[in-house]
Amino acid sequence: MQAVSTPTAPAAAGLRRVLVVLCVTEITSWGILFYAFPVLLGAIATDTGWSPTALTAVFSAGQLLTALTGILVGRRLDRHGPRVVMTAGSVLAVAALIIVATAQTLMVFLLGWVSVGVAMGAVLYPPAFAALTRWYGPDRVKALTVLTLAGGLASTVFASLTAALVSRMDWRATYLVLAVILAIVTVPGHWFGLRLPWPDRPEPEVEHIHQADPGTIARSRAFLALAIALSVTVFASFAVVVTLVPLMTERGISTTTAAIALGLGGVGQVASRVGYSAFAARTTVRTRTTIILVAIAATTMLLGIFTTAAALTIAAVLSGMARGVFTLLQATAITDRWGTAHYGQLTGWLSAPMTIALASAPFAATALATGLGGYPTTFVILGLAAAAAAALSLTTIPKHSPKEQHS
Repeated sequence: MQAVSTPTAPAAAGLRRVLVVLCVTEITSWGILFYAFPVLLGAIATDTGWSPTALTAVFSAGQLLTALTGILVGRRLDRHGPRVVMTAGSVLAVAALIIVATAQTLMVFLLGWVSVGVAMGAVLYPPAFAALTRWYGPDRVKALTVLTLAGGLASTVFASLTAALVSRMDWRATYLVLAVILAIVTVPGHWFGLRLPWPDRPEPEVEHIHQADPGTIARSRAFLALAIALSVTVFASFAVVVTLVPLMTERGISTTTAAIALGLGGVGQVASRVGYSAFAARTTVRTRTTIILVAIAATTMLLGIFTTAAALTIAAVLSGMARGVFTLLQATAITDRWGTAHYGQLTGWLSAPMTIALASAPFAATALATGLGGYPTTFVILGLAAAAAAALSLTTIPKHSPKEQHS
């Protein structure tokens, strides 16, 4: 077990405070920086005349900057903790949203979203995961589970709030209101709420003592296989989210019913995380990784095969449940294999290709559907890709580590 290597371990009350703070700031940051955009996309296109395709490309460009920023953030966070990094990211996010809201040209709008992308690399899950992993030590899985349970509410809370705001004002004013909310919640939250002493970098655990150099780890076959397997799975699972409604309407199902199925998938995503700690305690790293990736592959293919509203809705819920535990699998992938010593830096490297996969999924999935003559075939292809990722995941256990260790 990992001991916290600091003269005085943070008090339980302090640990609870940082967990509550990160839950609130992650809901707010994800909700405003990520989930508000799809809600406002139509209003922005109508008002500005910029095409939805161009606007989505701008949003994806921001995600690419998120990937690059995460690599730099991870190294600094390992050394100095999350307080300054996440506060600076929040300040930048507020300024970037103001640029987005006031942009009169597509190039300025792009500048705003590129800045939002940089900010997201400093405030979304990877830095929060790194913070809780170091502070909570052996209890990290429980803390990460609580955080992702809360984060799962981001779309529910802020998609509804954004829709309510834009029904009463234009998209520019809506983004300005959201920027104010972001400033009020996240800037002081990160600055005042993350003041716990940052523990010294932990010594590598006994089973990871031979893997003390993060550069060597990142170049290893196991790490590269893990990055590929998780990135392919992220691509498939996010493509399902963004194309589920078109898939169901192509099957002759109403948009309302399709939206309900998508929403129920979100409920499943949150609910499945509740049991992750028990699941992790009873399975090996290899086993749970394979099970979760196979579940994503299977549910994705079922969505491509089923034709009735009831069957597709059930598959959507099961798909959401698989995505829910996949988020926690991501959060613990590094510590399960290489320990906590370089968690932030290694997570930054691991997250970069995954973020790129997430950013490219909407375009690629739509292009696949166009080329293959429909969404059902596309979902089957995505499921097969995820199945290949599941097979590859069998090779992601480091060579010199216990291959069937429990976390």
